[in-house]
Amino acid sequence: MTETPVAELLVAAGAGNQQAWNTLVDRYGRLVWSVVRGFRFDSATAADVSQTVWLRLVEHCDRIRDPDRLASWLATTARNESIRASRRLARAVPTEFSIEVPDDTAPPLDERLLDDEQLREVLGAFDEMSPKCREILELLCTDPPLDYEAISGILGMPVGSIGPTRSRCIDRLRRLLERR
Repeated sequence: MTETPVAELLVAAGAGNQQAWNTLVDRYGRLVWSVVRGFRFDSATAADVSQTVWLRLVEHCDRIRDPDRLASWLATTARNESIRASRRLARAVPTEFSIEVPDDTAPPLDERLLDDEQLREVLGAFDEMSPKCREILELLCTDPPLDYEAISGILGMPVGSIGPTRSRCIDRLRRLLERR
């Protein structure tokens, strides 16, 4: 279809022949693209304008008076659509707009401050603990949780002594917090 006259391509394309459309796009695609890119649009806008030009051809395919002048019809349409897009973009003035939506699910500020203060106290007391207690409590608080056998392998201590050691460490942490 590369040698087919434009008039026949337009008739075939108007009848829904995909190969005819592909041939028209292959022949005139660079022309349309170069006219549109001459307006220095970003790639997305240029692609939109180019697609609009091809849509206009679909809409007017059966009304092209002089098929041999399709190149100038496409160039003029590309220019007109580019001007229309430029005007639309000029009217759209970017502004800094933000809406602050209160987070109703968040606890009130005083509760968050209290939580932060409590967390600092717990971390301070945790830092005062022995390295062995810190290590066992850290391993017991991992996500996903480790079972006692995994902790036993990491610490090199019997599974049966993990629970009692954990209890002693938590009691130690509680006493340190009470002193603070």
